[in-house]
Amino acid sequence: MSDDMDDMDEVLEAIPDDNRRQVLYWRLLARLFDPEEQAGLESASLAVVEDIGLPPALLDPQASVDSIVQRHPELAAEFDGLMVPETDTEDVADRDTRDRAAEVRHAALVSKVLLNVFATGSGAVGAGQLSRWQSDAGWLERALGCAPGELRGGRLPGSLGVSPTGTGGNGRTPDLSNLIPTIGPELGALEADLVRRMHLREVLADPQLAARLTPSMSLIEQLLRDKNNLSGVALANAKALIRRFVDEVAEVLRTQVEKSSVGAIDRSVPPKRVFRNLDLDRTIWKNLTNYSPEEERLYVDRLYYRHTARKTTPQRLIVVVDQSGSMVDSMVNCTILASIFAGLPKVDVHLIAYDTRALDLTPWVHDPFESLLRTQLGGGTDGTVAMALAQPKVAEPRNTVVVWISDFYEWQSQPLFDSMAALHRSGVKFIPVGSVTSSGRGSVNPWFRERFKDQGTPVISGHIRKLVHELKTFLT
Repeated sequence: MSDDMDDMDEVLEAIPDDNRRQVLYWRLLARLFDPEEQAGLESASLAVVEDIGLPPALLDPQASVDSIVQRHPELAAEFDGLMVPETDTEDVADRDTRDRAAEVRHAALVSKVLLNVFATGSGAVGAGQLSRWQSDAGWLERALGCAPGELRGGRLPGSLGVSPTGTGGNGRTPDLSNLIPTIGPELGALEADLVRRMHLREVLADPQLAARLTPSMSLIEQLLRDKNNLSGVALANAKALIRRFVDEVAEVLRTQVEKSSVGAIDRSVPPKRVFRNLDLDRTIWKNLTNYSPEEERLYVDRLYYRHTARKTTPQRLIVVVDQSGSMVDSMVNCTILASIFAGLPKVDVHLIAYDTRALDLTPWVHDPFESLLRTQLGGGTDGTVAMALAQPKVAEPRNTVVVWISDFYEWQSQPLFDSMAALHRSGVKFIPVGSVTSSGRGSVNPWFRERFKDQGTPVISGHIRKLVHELKTFLT
């Protein structure tokens, strides 16, 4: 195979569409049966994918279908029903060059779904990997004309929209109706194997082993993803680890909030007349006229005290956080940060988490542990549902700050941005946050980044101190 790759460019040029499709399927078979990459196939497949205008991420085994569709929403319709044959009656021999080019695109998408679902590797499995596999398995079921979870649950669809035998009318996709009873149990077996390989559950079930775990962001992500599958001792140990991590991060963030700059001095409030507020330098300066050279003594007629009261007005903080898998670090940090600000006087804090649905976590905003337990990581991202919850909470725009934490890879970009711009114009302090982590890593949708910059609300990314400073300046 590797010898043939040397002449791949010439072959592609000679029979562009037919050969390109074969290259993609050769790569699929090679990756399914051998985890080692074939350099020639990988480079040829990359050239094909880029040439037909598809994202190179299709060839990344670590990229889920969800993440690709999130960044390229136009592909969602192509993945749906992808492996259900079309019902037209056109003869295979009559297909033109345009149809053959479409087959190359189809082969790239089919390869992505099949590889993500059936190439599960070996060794231990994390909760994040299981979550991605379950999502990709759902896309395979959708590609076959079923609802996500339908085949794994053993429920066969009444009608798949395919012919009983042979191939579909366009000759592009073989009929899979006879394979449905086999595919369902196979998917179930793969899912059970991944769960079995999640050794974390075994550790959590042993109190001594669980006590040796050091809480980290990656561990907390796995625990949050898998919490609904835990029970008994394992669930209790998982909750203890999450609470330990939350308390540790909260202690660090609370210190940063206390050290950050605060509001201006309020000189309308008389200074408190206690010794620690005594302004000794000003007291001496103001009483210098009472100095007696003969006695070498300063007579003090009036004591002066420092003003310590700061201007505070009732403020409302609305935190909207994307709970998709890519935002776990920021979500945890900002949920804890919201609880800290909720403890400040005259600050009314509201917390909303969302993916394709929105959840109002305000009743638990003072307890980040309880808030995090109610989140559900993963899934798509539709900020319009969160905006529907956030907008009614804005009572006095000038005294309201909205912090929106997301990578802004949205299903409905323009409607969401328009509603955010409307909040900004109304007088709300709008702070878009791409990532607030210890490392500052994170990717933000360039479409949103440029528009936020143009309207004067640039995206905050980097250390969480940046967000702390912004909030303290506005709220206190």
